[in-house]
Amino acid sequence: MKGCFKIRQIFAFETKEEHENCQELIERFNKKLKGYQAELEKNYSLRDLPKAIIWTSEELATTVFSTIAIPAFTNKDIIYFSPDLLKWRKLFLRQLEGKNNPRIEKFYESMSENHLLTIVGHELTHHLDLFVDDFDDERKDAIWFEEGMCDYLSRKFILSDKEFNEITNIELDLIAMFQDEYGNHSLDEFGTSSYEGSLTSIMFDYWRSFHAVKHLVEERANNDITIIFREYHKWHNEGREKPLIEHFGLGSLFN
Repeated sequence: MKGCFKIRQIFAFETKEEHENCQELIERFNKKLKGYQAELEKNYSLRDLPKAIIWTSEELATTVFSTIAIPAFTNKDIIYFSPDLLKWRKLFLRQLEGKNNPRIEKFYESMSENHLLTIVGHELTHHLDLFVDDFDDERKDAIWFEEGMCDYLSRKFILSDKEFNEITNIELDLIAMFQDEYGNHSLDEFGTSSYEGSLTSIMFDYWRSFHAVKHLVEERANNDITIIFREYHKWHNEGREKPLIEHFGLGSLFN
C-alpha cells in the first residue's frame, strides 16, 4: 500500500569493519530519505518503490554487481549504493583529469553527506511513474531528461538553497572546463553507450542534463515542474517526432 511499504535494506560488505564504518551514516541517510520519499509519493507519482537498497563497498559495486565506474546505480528494481564518503570524494576529484582548479578541488575534498545523499535520492527518483521509459526498456533517446530530472528533484528537496546553488555553480564550471573535450555531441545521444567512456566523459552528460532540466523548470516554467513533465508527456504521446532537445528548443543551451 502506498506510503506503508518500506524499502528493504540489504548490506553487502566483505568485512564486519566495512559495515560498521558505514552503519551510522546509513542510518542517517534512511531517516532523511523517508522525508524525500514522502515528497515523491505525494507530488511526483512515486507508486512502485524499489524492492531494496543494497548498501555495499565501492569495489563490490563496480566490479561484482556492475562494471560501471560509478558506485551508485539502479538495476531493475534494486538500488546499489556505496556509502563511503571518502571514496566518493576521491572519485569526484578524478573528474578533473589532472586539471588545476582549487575551487572545485576544495568543494569535492570536503563534499558533505547531504550531497552524497542526493545520489541515493537520484536513484530513488528513477522509480517515478512520471517517466515514460521503464528500466527494462532499451532507452536510446531522452535519457538526459530522466537523469537530469532525477538530479534536479533530489537536489532541490534534499539540499539547502546554499548547497543547491553551490553544486550548480561547480558543475557549470566543469561543463565549461571540459566542453572542448566532451561537448561535441547532442544530449539526445546520452544513452547506454555513454557509460563506455572515461569517468569525466560519463559525468559530463550528467552535468549537462541537470542544467538543461534546471533551465526548463526555472526559466521556461517559472519553477512549475508539472509544466515540464506535461510537455515531456506530450512529446512522447505524439510519437517522439523530433529529438526531445529539439522539442524543448534547447539546442543552443551549451553552445
